[in-house]
Amino acid sequence: MKVVVVESPAKAKTINKYLGRDYEVIASFGHIRDLPAKDGSVDPEQDFHMVWELEDRGSKRVSEIAKAVKGAEKLILATDPDREGEAISWHVLEALTARKVLKGIPVERVTFNAITKSSVEQAMRKPRQIDQALVDAYLARRALDYLVGFNLSPVLWRKLPGARSAGRVQSVALRLVVEREMEIEAFKPREYWSIVATLRTQDGATFEARLVGADGKRIQRLDVGNAEEAAAFKSALEAATFQVASIEAKPAKRHPQPPFTTSTLQQEASRKLGMAPAQTMRVAQRLYEGVDVGGETVGIITYMRTDGVDMAPEAIADARRVIGKEFGDRYVPGAPRKYSVKAKNAQEAHEAVRPTDMSRLPKNVARYLEPEQAKLYELIWTRTMASQMESAELERTTVEVHAMASGRRIELRATGQVVKFDGFLALYQEGKDDEEDEESRRLPPMRQGDDLKREKIASTQHFTEPPPRYSEASLVKRMEELGIGRPSTYAAVLQTLRDREYVKIEKKRLQPEDKGRLVTGFLESFFRRYVEYDFTAALEEQLDRVSNAEIDWRAVLRDFWRDFSAAIGETKELRVAEVLDALNDLLGPHIFPDRGEGKDPRACPNCGEGQLSLKLGKFGAFVGCSNYPECTYTRQLSATGVNGEGDGSSVDGGQPGVRVLGNDPVTNLPVTVRDGRFGPFIQLGEASAEKGAEKPKRSSLPRGLSPSEITLDQALALLSLPREVAKHPESGEPILAGIGRFGPYVQHRRTYANLGRDDDVLEIGGNRAIDLIVAKEQGGGRGRPAGDPGRSLGKDAESGRDVVVKAGRYGPFVTDGEVNATLPKSANAEALTLDEALKLIAAKREAGGGKKASARKKTTTRKAADGDKAKASAKAPAKKPAAKKAAPKKKAAG
Repeated sequence: MKVVVVESPAKAKTINKYLGRDYEVIASFGHIRDLPAKDGSVDPEQDFHMVWELEDRGSKRVSEIAKAVKGAEKLILATDPDREGEAISWHVLEALTARKVLKGIPVERVTFNAITKSSVEQAMRKPRQIDQALVDAYLARRALDYLVGFNLSPVLWRKLPGARSAGRVQSVALRLVVEREMEIEAFKPREYWSIVATLRTQDGATFEARLVGADGKRIQRLDVGNAEEAAAFKSALEAATFQVASIEAKPAKRHPQPPFTTSTLQQEASRKLGMAPAQTMRVAQRLYEGVDVGGETVGIITYMRTDGVDMAPEAIADARRVIGKEFGDRYVPGAPRKYSVKAKNAQEAHEAVRPTDMSRLPKNVARYLEPEQAKLYELIWTRTMASQMESAELERTTVEVHAMASGRRIELRATGQVVKFDGFLALYQEGKDDEEDEESRRLPPMRQGDDLKREKIASTQHFTEPPPRYSEASLVKRMEELGIGRPSTYAAVLQTLRDREYVKIEKKRLQPEDKGRLVTGFLESFFRRYVEYDFTAALEEQLDRVSNAEIDWRAVLRDFWRDFSAAIGETKELRVAEVLDALNDLLGPHIFPDRGEGKDPRACPNCGEGQLSLKLGKFGAFVGCSNYPECTYTRQLSATGVNGEGDGSSVDGGQPGVRVLGNDPVTNLPVTVRDGRFGPFIQLGEASAEKGAEKPKRSSLPRGLSPSEITLDQALALLSLPREVAKHPESGEPILAGIGRFGPYVQHRRTYANLGRDDDVLEIGGNRAIDLIVAKEQGGGRGRPAGDPGRSLGKDAESGRDVVVKAGRYGPFVTDGEVNATLPKSANAEALTLDEALKLIAAKREAGGGKKASARKKTTTRKAADGDKAKASAKAPAKKPAAKKAAPKKKAAG
């Protein structure tokens, strides 16, 4: 028996079918070891010695692998073909070596880019040893992330209360989002005007031409800057005569994009399918590891963590054959297309993300896949096919028009584009984040020297717009361009920023939270080098050199730690006042915006004498007056209050970490959102210092509801919990929805069922609540469906109850909701009739069946058992009472 170790059960299941009886395929469930979250896990004093420990789950997996390996012919490590996969194999080998179970057992490492029978069998014929250079690159990356996170995060906690964590790549990605927001805030719109003439040809066709020059001078888009200039041009053109000065038609080609890498797949899935990067990778993982397609479990895409854009020769030949069959020979280029990566630090060892079988058309496999899987597979298939299709052939036409007005010559231009042959555009066109494709327009026929008639002249006012906020797709693209991090980690980095509440997503765009601005401001002020784009990219290049066995991984760590530890040491003497001064200066335009009223933006609006300044409280940052405690003005960090109105202030005893949402219309008590020790919460009224006073009503915030976005209506709804959402179908008693210690739930009597991830405690309906409760009462868990509803046979004419046949734990049975009757072995559940079911239920009822009878039977049995115990106790010899311990002597008073 040969033992094969892979990461996941799905992958194990698929590969096991290919390899047959002589192999046992076991899943490690990802990494089995990790660095303990404590000081000393990476020790710079011991040349970066790393301490690994088995996780609880990892220990169980190693035991299972060790048990399988005993007496095995060979151990084959078949984890993913990248640094992370190499590291998982290394960890498994190290753990098994420590348990001394590999004596005399050969160990091999195999990798395959696709989970298909041919790929797996071919890989098994070409084993190798673990690539230590890849492992070293993993160790260096893991140590760097630990040293940055474990040493920098505590500095944030001490110097910047409310901050959660910092990370080597995470903090740089956050800086990108924050800097873009600062660009937007600092942007000053600029006015400009466009002049467009609608002209008619001699054949009566119309087209539009734009102003591009006057009196021998070129006019750019922003050159007409006010209404007066625009009016002068419009007046001149309305009195002008128009003539075609020149026509130029040029052929052009548009070439297809290369097949997907990890990064471009995440970007396009975000643009076209609305999938977050983490979601894209999760779905792609399933497609790679294997899905059931027509009774065959097979991986239908290649490995989805890759920087490469090339494809295997046989895959290209397969794609060209399918293109010819589906679109015709005209769409197959004369020679196969070859692509190369332009991004920084690209590693092209692996193929692009592509289908494993090009002839597996999306329309033919969609019925076997979940909706998200089908959409992502179609996106990957179309991009791959398009990458090997013929280029689109276009004709771009430019018409120059001269307008003569009172001796002046004003120049206009019209452009058009015609698709002569669609090529790859017949199948696919890449999406864009922030640019708008100009609509392709066909110009009417005309000749040089033709006179044109004016239809109308339009002058339109415009204003320049700020750069757009990053979408998840455009941020991934920018990080890749800068060489920050690795594409395989982008999804996790973006998720961490959201989980830490450093950024939020509004209208599919990333917007920094105040907490994220503070962290970025602090790092730029005191650790600027470590959030520099070039520094982070250079570190990635060094890690790539480690993976190529060009430099020693410990040398990289030594160079990094020397300066980083010194920077950490300097913050020990850093006073909070210095932190506040730096943040006040750096974030001043955001915290204290100039509203253009001629007033000092930092003047206290309450006392008029103090200066507003950033303050640090127990639960984070806020803005307060320098005249405290005489002036108690405070407000949230953001300049605007709820829904962008007001200034978010809290005067006359306002508290940091507290935001007033408004008053409860019933009690007239203030409703506030507050930062607490265990997270944000809603409170009605204020706590009283009087002994025995009733505590104010509070409610936790459900997952996904940001404290900065919550409204008064939502807060009042939360404070009204628990609320009744339905009546139980059997007991008739209420089912309540509320928020408890472990999150949102629904409750019936003493049965509690946690809400699923997609359930909203404020909106959950009666049907969903009943499903959750019934599932829990029948032994189900959170969000799981209720038990088998069974097949309805009809209604009992006497009781009016529905009679149903169900599949039970001990075989099929029939029930009318009161009595359950097991079907005899001779009965066929599928052919059972209503009359037969009623006879079985009646017989069970006569024999003492049913819920009430069952309860009586249990009570009687329990009483009988208690009686038997009493009789046995009377016959048994009495036991001597145990000697009591002497009570301790009381001390004399006084």
